[in-house]
Amino acid sequence: MKTKMSALALAVPFTLTALTGCGMTDDNSDGPPLAGTSTSRDVSDAVEKLSSGIYDLIGVRGKASDSRPGVMNCSDRDAKKYFRVFHPWSFHPESKGDLDVAMERLRTELPKNGWKITTYGPDTSKNKNMNLVADNEAKKAGVKIIKMAKGDPPMLSVDVVSGCYQVPDGEEVERF
Repeated sequence: MKTKMSALALAVPFTLTALTGCGMTDDNSDGPPLAGTSTSRDVSDAVEKLSSGIYDLIGVRGKASDSRPGVMNCSDRDAKKYFRVFHPWSFHPESKGDLDVAMERLRTELPKNGWKITTYGPDTSKNKNMNLVADNEAKKAGVKIIKMAKGDPPMLSVDVVSGCYQVPDGEEVERF
């Protein structure tokens, strides 16, 4: 399990850089889009709420990992003033067959709940894991979901990430 978690931890930064939230204000075309002004605690709460909403859309019995959001830098922006929040978690269905049901539900239900799917299809790995990437313009967030059917146990890997926020004047980014 340590090896799988370490591999997942290494994959998260690469995944998060791909999720940018298409419709956000962007004054820096090379980095993630600017989503507004807020504290990292408030954005963390919002990202956890988005993760809970995605969990509810799965619609099959299973268990989600117990993870908390973290704070990361916005590329090419002052790390004392700008930040993004990420929340990686996984879902293990009670039955292997429910993994397909869960992924299909997410594919159909996310768009009904404010998400625009930008990518859906197998990746280039030898397992051909199914990938779903979606942006929620109103919530200034993105999600990448990977169906890992050949894993032991099979699971969905879910990475939710916010756009780039600036802390209010006179404050610094709180890291956790």
